[in-house]
Amino acid sequence: MTGVKAWLVAAAVVLLLALGGLLTWQHYVGIVDEADLLGDTGRDRAGVPRQIDIESAPRLSAGPGAPSADVRRRLDAQPGRNLLLAGLDARPEEDRATARADTVIVVHVTEAGDRAYLVSLPRDTRVAIPGHGTDKLNAAFAFGGFELLARTVQQITGLVFDAGAIIDFTGLRKVVDAVGGVELCVDEETTSVHVGWDAKGRETPPYRLIPPSFRPERIAGVRAQVYHVGCRHFAGWEALDYVRQRELIPDGDYGRQRHQQQLLRAVAEKVTSAGVLANPIALNRAITAVGDSLTFDGNGASVTDWILRLRTIGPGDLTLLRTNGGQFNTEQRDGRDYENLDATTAELFAAARDDRLGEFAARHPSWVIPRSSN
Repeated sequence: MTGVKAWLVAAAVVLLLALGGLLTWQHYVGIVDEADLLGDTGRDRAGVPRQIDIESAPRLSAGPGAPSADVRRRLDAQPGRNLLLAGLDARPEEDRATARADTVIVVHVTEAGDRAYLVSLPRDTRVAIPGHGTDKLNAAFAFGGFELLARTVQQITGLVFDAGAIIDFTGLRKVVDAVGGVELCVDEETTSVHVGWDAKGRETPPYRLIPPSFRPERIAGVRAQVYHVGCRHFAGWEALDYVRQRELIPDGDYGRQRHQQQLLRAVAEKVTSAGVLANPIALNRAITAVGDSLTFDGNGASVTDWILRLRTIGPGDLTLLRTNGGQFNTEQRDGRDYENLDATTAELFAAARDDRLGEFAARHPSWVIPRSSN
């Protein structure tokens, strides 16, 4: 694991939402790199999952034997549409093929097509990775690319995927700068382990991350960037740095997930705002910035099909959900810390499979991540 953290991958959704609201969206379709990411893990055009380890899916099979016909029918007939989004921690000079997907988000779009729910999965979740034993979730991409990550997430959630996307590290800063920055409300004081300044004002990391646990160790003479509680304007570099932090905040990776999802909504609101939509230059820069960093698999449906499918969903129709209610559920094995998903998170995934996440959110309001920006 490197000290470089992936940024908010769900900018892919921002792109599709923004395009869906434009009369001239056809102009932008060609900038999106399309590839076969899901392989045999997606749902085919008849709505049937091509391949899924049903016995491993949580609470879908009562025992080790073959899954019942009822279980298989429920998997085949899952309502709504599910997208898997992955963000990589590879810098431009690093090998993308061996990167770890440190940000993994499941997006569930309702059968009615009027709402979308975003669920971030903890990168340290202890999982069985097919063919590679037990490891942390973020290792699946490094072992076998997006298809293996999708198969691993299927086993955790019981969901079949209709689309997938990868976005690289540089995309967030580009899109935030392209729209002139975003407004965010910092909900807990956050000290950067990545950005600081020495006595001469030169930018340099203020902490070393010491393996194997990557514990942060302060570097003498370097002043760290600190994001104080309150609402303010963020430039691209600040937004990227802010949503990467987890080491020095009390809720660690859950706080990082919350900040990433809040930033997603802030970017979506800014991209689809009247000021950007009415400014062809700013809009072109924003959508081009996201598209240049995006690889998309519509699983047999084109980018155009997905734009039309999502065009009625606006930023106000996004609900952000926590796993484990945002609380640590950690265990240590062989000197490594893992996160385990609790029983209520299994209920969350069951609600997604049945297209009932609205009901789940109403029953568990503390699991809904609040808005960050005014």
